[in-house]
Amino acid sequence: MSAIPRLHPLRHVETPRLDVAYFEAGPADGPPVLLLHGFPYDIHSYVDVAPGLADAGFRVIVPSLRGHGETRFLANSVPRTGQQAALGQDVIELMDVLGIPQAILAGYDWGGRAACVVAALRPERVTALVSVNGYLIQDISRSMHPISPELEAGFWYFFYFLTERGRAGLAENRRGIAEVIWRRNSPDWAFSQEELDRAAEAFENPDFVDVVIHSYRHRLFHVPGAPEYSRLEAQLAQLPSIAVPTITLDGLADGNFPARDAATAGARFTGPYEHRQVPHAGHNLPQEAPVAFAEAIRSAAELAARRPAA
Repeated sequence: MSAIPRLHPLRHVETPRLDVAYFEAGPADGPPVLLLHGFPYDIHSYVDVAPGLADAGFRVIVPSLRGHGETRFLANSVPRTGQQAALGQDVIELMDVLGIPQAILAGYDWGGRAACVVAALRPERVTALVSVNGYLIQDISRSMHPISPELEAGFWYFFYFLTERGRAGLAENRRGIAEVIWRRNSPDWAFSQEELDRAAEAFENPDFVDVVIHSYRHRLFHVPGAPEYSRLEAQLAQLPSIAVPTITLDGLADGNFPARDAATAGARFTGPYEHRQVPHAGHNLPQEAPVAFAEAIRSAAELAARRPAA
């Protein structure tokens, strides 16, 4: 039996805070596109997306987010925060050191949130946006407002991670917790144990537990963010609109995020916009429906090309 495919070899670059591990493919002078993964997943969410985009002429960059894979913090003094402002700032800093003034940003879950943060606060750096589940900037002030019990049940790990038992459980059972979340998030996805094993390698990062625990405790208003992100978090608290050309995607088989129509999904997008529903796809949409995800990126590039010059 042949080994499952991987995104390799990885490159490394130092930003002000991180040694970022990333996969790159495609022509160096092609239109840049950053593919940003979620939790509990890794860069291999894009294992079937990246090669086709590279062949189509895009410069494709797939980084491991902070706390995942081979990405490392440069100093012990850097806070192991997983807050949304930090994820967005990491993208900007990566683009800076790679010499990329503007890129298409595409992602889901944590990666989609990072992309939305950059698109909202630094639109001049974003050619176009592709976001699974739409507008993902967190309204932390409303984080204690309950939602329907059925949806709350899918977010069991949010509440688990508020406890020290949850921290210990994540440290001991990284792969097992991921498997439970994967099955709930994507009930129609028949992933293999080899695919789960491949992703779980990224969870062995020494900062994984600290970053994940802080992320969920911060979004539920239980711990403060790192002081260096206070200004950005204050801006995000205003839930800024996103004006860059955008395509949002909802999977029709997402176990936690019910698919919406374009009017509901597009409420905070004020620029050129499309919303698409993807049959049989769950939360990890780029891995479950790579053709649809890649098509959305190509369409987003076309939306941007048709946009009148400022």
